[in-house]
Amino acid sequence: MSAASSPFDWKIRVYYEDTDTSGVVFYANYLKFFERARTEWLRSFGFQQQQLAETTGAIFVVKGTSVDYLSPARLDDELKLTVVVEKLRNASIEFVQEAWRLPSGNGAAGNNQEATLLARGRITVVCVDAASFRPQQIPAELLSRIKTAPGLPRQDAP
Repeated sequence: MSAASSPFDWKIRVYYEDTDTSGVVFYANYLKFFERARTEWLRSFGFQQQQLAETTGAIFVVKGTSVDYLSPARLDDELKLTVVVEKLRNASIEFVQEAWRLPSGNGAAGNNQEATLLARGRITVVCVDAASFRPQQIPAELLSRIKTAPGLPRQDAP
């Protein structure tokens, strides 16, 4: 499937615990931010990770990641995280995610008037059986909702 035209957005604030001693977000924390955004993206379809595991035996595990870091986020910055489905298959999803610093006079970055792209990641998740950790199909109802959501991919993957 091709990339979506309209990403899912989730906002967070950078807290002290997210930063290193210089007040800059520690690089690995972007993966945590992206994980939270994907969880909220899933929740926007009416699904919760625990509920999926309990009712279908399906859980999602990260198979691979790559992140390009473009500009630092700092303590008190407000970030917008985006989630776009790049490829949707029967048992896996490839996401493109971005972290943007939003304009504000409150963060350490000063009085920005434009959003700044901070990091872009590509994350592949695989649906697996919670007991065996063997790949399984994404539950049909969830797969259907993803396929019919506004701004998400419409064509079948090869």
